[in-house]
Amino acid sequence: MPSHNLAHITIDDIDIYGYSVAGEETVIGIPQLDVCFDIGKAPDQMIPINHILLTHGHMDHAAGIAYYLSHRKFCGQSDGIVLTPPSTIEPLRQILDAWGRLDGSRIPAKLVPVRPGDEYRLKPNLIARVFATKHTRDAVGFCVIETRKKLKPEYAALTGLQLVELKKQGIAIDNPVEIPLVSYLGDTQYVDFAQLPYVADSKILIAECTFFEDEHTERADAGRHMHIDEFAPLLERMNNQHIIITHLSRRTGIGQAKQMLRERLSAAVYKKITILMDRKNLCFD
Repeated sequence: MPSHNLAHITIDDIDIYGYSVAGEETVIGIPQLDVCFDIGKAPDQMIPINHILLTHGHMDHAAGIAYYLSHRKFCGQSDGIVLTPPSTIEPLRQILDAWGRLDGSRIPAKLVPVRPGDEYRLKPNLIARVFATKHTRDAVGFCVIETRKKLKPEYAALTGLQLVELKKQGIAIDNPVEIPLVSYLGDTQYVDFAQLPYVADSKILIAECTFFEDEHTERADAGRHMHIDEFAPLLERMNNQHIIITHLSRRTGIGQAKQMLRERLSAAVYKKITILMDRKNLCFD
């Protein structure tokens, strides 16, 4: 039986599983892309995913890291790969060392420090690009990008044999093409992400909006989180086809959040919105 009752959203051929409530737990897994954005308390459903893209080290986003890595070893899987901000590397190693001593065996892990601008190849045709957010000192977000090659127009009329001959001569016959699939902001204060084309043009945007009420603007600033006053205008400048909202505070009900979003957003943008923890998305056992 799964350890968590996760929300499940399907967009075309992409399945998104997750749980996200401010201060409790945040974990978003996409099996087809082999990535899990943050790990929360390590739901069993996320153990087979090879790459954890950790935005920052707060407990509600990272508490399950030792279990995730240890359980992969228990199940005979390869070492888990954790992309994470540099400031988290040593504390995570200390956590893993301590749990290893308690457990009686070493917990294997591949911890990869990442900074804004870095890229990591997840699969031959997939990369994770790192960008800056504003939450903890070096918190980051991630964009998963599909990479393809497109034949240059001047070679479009050539036969296959002719193209092979050009390649043998070392001539570049195609141009690289990037298709941003999913961007995940993690916890963040307002940043104009519309200035990052690969984020603004991602097919799917997974973004926090923690606070909605007028009296919670100071809470948002103090915790370096997003408030609807900043979030709604940002979405109007983005080009995403689908927007999944995470990390709502329990101070605001899902229905209330929907109503406030409907009032603040254009009809075209509101149609793109899904709140992850909406009851209709939950996978009840």
